Amino acid sequence: MITVLRNPTYAKMLSAQIIALLGTGLLTVALGLLAFDIAAGDAGIVMGLAMSIKMVAYVAVSPVTTALVARLPRKPVLIGADLIRAGVAVSLPFVTEAWQVYILIFLLQSASATFTPAFQAVIPSVLPDEDDYTRALSLSRLAYDLESLVSPMLAAALLTVISYHNLFVGTVIGFLASAALVIASRFPHIDIPPPARFFDRLTRGARAFWASPELRGLMGLNLVVATTTAMVIVNTVVLVQGDLGRPQPDVALMLAAYGGGSMLVALGMPKLLETLPDRRVMLTGGIALPLLLLTATGAIAWMDGTPQWIALLTLWALLGAATSTILTPSARLLRRGSTEQTRPAVFAAQFSLSHACFLITYPLAGVLGAAIGLPAIGLVLVAIGALGTILAVLTWRTPPHGPRAGNRPHAYAPR
Repeated sequence: MITVLRNPTYAKMLSAQIIALLGTGLLTVALGLLAFDIAAGDAGIVMGLAMSIKMVAYVAVSPVTTALVARLPRKPVLIGADLIRAGVAVSLPFVTEAWQVYILIFLLQSASATFTPAFQAVIPSVLPDEDDYTRALSLSRLAYDLESLVSPMLAAALLTVISYHNLFVGTVIGFLASAALVIASRFPHIDIPPPARFFDRLTRGARAFWASPELRGLMGLNLVVATTTAMVIVNTVVLVQGDLGRPQPDVALMLAAYGGGSMLVALGMPKLLETLPDRRVMLTGGIALPLLLLTATGAIAWMDGTPQWIALLTLWALLGAATSTILTPSARLLRRGSTEQTRPAVFAAQFSLSHACFLITYPLAGVLGAAIGLPAIGLVLVAIGALGTILAVLTWRTPPHGPRAGNRPHAYAPR
């Protein structure tokens, strides 16, 4: 799989992604400590609003900024977004009021909502061979999972020798290093799309999703992923320390099980997709996730003691693995459903629409979960996930060209 790193441009781009992810991870830890300094007992409210602002920026800003920069070269767009993120990170240690945090987080996440889909849309042009692109997707998935494990440990280690304000310096360095690596990368020539009305540019990605059965199926799977991810991210700490009464390190262990399952599948995905079509792999994950979450809900409600702990660790690992069967190949669908000119709009639409699902499931998992309990919210999320799976199965039908047709370029190329 690492043979793809022989491409010097992709190697630099992956390095930029990893460094920026680590910087963002440090920022998340530092932001929580800053919120406590500003609001003390109300720090949870500050962080909750900041994360809500992040999701709103992801959903609303990404299509708009993509439409605004549609005719600009990709490299300056990426560099500019990184510089904006670095500038915001420099400013955060100097804030003294919660409203200042909200404004800066909106600016930071708006820049991220511009950077991420533009970055993702460049990679298929850098790696035109589909097998190479699949390997790159697996490496990207591994980068995200490793960041979720490494960043908190790195932050904890740094906090033993420096104050949390200095974590923001690490974030700034990460974004500046990412910009430097993008500058050093040699992008392939991509023709500038022809002029179009702003509304046409704004809706181009959404229209591509509507026109493609593959991408409509992906929308259903986005909803499935959002339900299980919300349960894991929002309620793992509540489950481990509240319901099970286990120590703090077990929270990290359970999240590590989830990340480990995801990484294991990401490592094997390139070989798997050489023999199986995307549809079969992704729908298997889409069917498995609600069933696994239902089983986990039963384990929470009806088991106890050591058997319950072992069962939940296993289920969290399986949830991570099933999630990876959807997320890792998903960009292959976006690649097939776009051209080089329309690709940023299609990736921005996926970025926006997938985070819209999280904007629904995160508050449900948190607020409703606190009100009705974990087994009950687990059943609610299972029902929502099952609806997403049904939508995916009904809209993404088997193509008429044979078992591997789902891996061929899609006939629709949005204009």
